[in-house]
Amino acid sequence: TVAAFDSFRFVIKGSLAGTAVYVAYDQGLLGSGTQGAEALKKAQAALPPAIQEWTSYIGWELPPTPKFDFSPSDSWNKGVQTVMSALSVAPTRACEYTVEGWRYVKDLVK
Repeated sequence: TVAAFDSFRFVIKGSLAGTAVYVAYDQGLLGSGTQGAEALKKAQAALPPAIQEWTSYIGWELPPTPKFDFSPSDSWNKGVQTVMSALSVAPTRACEYTVEGWRYVKDLVK
């Protein structure tokens, strides 16, 4: 009976994980950055009314949700620009650090 219970738990967990992956794919969360941003906007529009309805049904009162102005695609682009900027100056910085290192070694040897 323990093995049957463990296999039943495995089937339940597997089906929940599969459903979560399917929903994420269906809503466009696994697509491009633009599709992800659109899916996030849809979720931000749909979640607060659904949560409000659920909490009023149960009788709870939640504080108002904060408003975020966050764009995943803009954040991604800013990150890519920062990395590319760092990579473009890397050879110059490496030369500068090498010269400073040699000067430090020469000063120690004197």
